[in-house]
Amino acid sequence: MTERVIETLEDVEEGAAHLRAICPRMAHAHDLTSPLPLRRRPDGFAQLLSAIVSQQVSVAAADAIWRRMKAARLTGPRKIIWAGDDDLRAAGLSRQKIRYARALAEARIDYRRLRDAPTHEVIATLTEVPGIGVWTAEIYAMFSLGRADVFAPGDLALQEGARLLYDLPERPKERALREMAQDWAPWRSVAARLLWAYYAHEKQREGIR
Repeated sequence: MTERVIETLEDVEEGAAHLRAICPRMAHAHDLTSPLPLRRRPDGFAQLLSAIVSQQVSVAAADAIWRRMKAARLTGPRKIIWAGDDDLRAAGLSRQKIRYARALAEARIDYRRLRDAPTHEVIATLTEVPGIGVWTAEIYAMFSLGRADVFAPGDLALQEGARLLYDLPERPKERALREMAQDWAPWRSVAARLLWAYYAHEKQREGIR
């Protein structure tokens, strides 16, 4: 794999310097939010399960559910397969998310292989699992695999951050934001960090766990 990987804060700042150079609005956002976070996470089953937990709930709610799951030791594939639905519901999972968690546990993804796979292959592999959409796969590629040029235009906080920063009349839809993000290559993951940070600055609340 020849794709750039973000490993350190210096990598993030290299990307931010590129974005500053090509876009005055990105430079403005960086002035307000620097230094940007690294946001690297481990890869593997637990991270994808955590992403499923985060779907369609607030950051605070997702954190609370994840704390309960960790306390109940329900963060590994075997634990999910062996657990009863009542146990998973008690941790805060909906019926749909229980189904998704079990599908992920049964998928037997080769997480080590994904580390060296092209991003498009990572996303294709992950989205074969029920409950893992493109957003979840892109977030995994961005934070757990450190890919420097991944974006998640379906993310509402990114959409709102872009609307605020670029003074758009309305929040851009996923397709429009994906096209907009092409200008930020090859550092779209850093652009996402910038927009999340700008969203947090403007709204006084986090947009991503």
